[in-house]
Amino acid sequence: MAETANVELPTPESAIAISGDHEENFKILGQQTGATFVLRGQSIQIDGTANQVALGQRLIAALEGLWSKGETVSSVDILTARHALDTKQQDELQELRQDSLAKTRRGVEIRAKTFRQRRYVKAIRKHSLTICVGPAGTGKTYLAAIMGIQALLNGDFERLVLTRPAVEAGEQLGFLPGDLQEKVNPYLRPLYDALYEIIEPEKVASLMERDIIEIAPLAYMRGRTLSNAFVILDEAQNTTPAQMKMVLTRLGNRSKMVVTGDLTQTDLKNQSSGLAVTQRILQNVDGIAFCSFSQADVVRHPLVQRIVAAYEKYESGSKPVVGVGKKSDR
Repeated sequence: MAETANVELPTPESAIAISGDHEENFKILGQQTGATFVLRGQSIQIDGTANQVALGQRLIAALEGLWSKGETVSSVDILTARHALDTKQQDELQELRQDSLAKTRRGVEIRAKTFRQRRYVKAIRKHSLTICVGPAGTGKTYLAAIMGIQALLNGDFERLVLTRPAVEAGEQLGFLPGDLQEKVNPYLRPLYDALYEIIEPEKVASLMERDIIEIAPLAYMRGRTLSNAFVILDEAQNTTPAQMKMVLTRLGNRSKMVVTGDLTQTDLKNQSSGLAVTQRILQNVDGIAFCSFSQADVVRHPLVQRIVAAYEKYESGSKPVVGVGKKSDR
């Protein structure tokens, strides 16, 4: 028997926040509940069976912490809220929403959006070394960089060091135009983007001039000891085993390191990925956290989530899945 319920919204902004662009969120809510959602002024009409309507009301209520403040609700927010309802983790969902990592220069709060992202954040806070693998768009590098920047601004560390292999997709630095800094900048662009979210570009430049923030290719790490520093190694799937050992052993006193990578996007030819080898070697070492993300944690455009899922399905049928050892977030 069909039923109808209405959810009243406090402001036009909250209506825009929950419905999304072109009411795209209502399509996702419909897929998750089986009900139909229609915005009528500042009221959401929900149609369906009694169970579908009840689930729709519960899901909208679970998202109230966002739309009530006019914060845009994303597809990931909806899926995380549905997972929280299914697994009775509503309290954990509230903790996730309340744990602000930083604020952007526009005043927007940055938070973990999924439970695995939340566990990743907690692992970074607790451990001296955190290794995280997962597909593109899951926030591996972004969250680590945001936490590193905020820790630097809070005075927890004296330096922030961001590094990644500088040779990818068959391109050699020597064939790229410009001096060394100009050659490596395209590879390090994602790290700059995270910095500019929090700090004015002029201040970033000043901090870099004083070596408080260092963004450099992996080759620059050899022979150094990184003390009192927050260190991020990005795109670690493109390190060789020797390079990975080299950078991990740079960790000095009072320092923290986060290693991120995507084993499905290794550009090494005829070599083992240092990230894959490290997972096998270090999986039982105390003090190291291993985290993993899946396509469900993609926080970019919803289409990216579907693209990653399609590739995972194709690759799992055409070649063995690389083992990644024990995970701390299971």
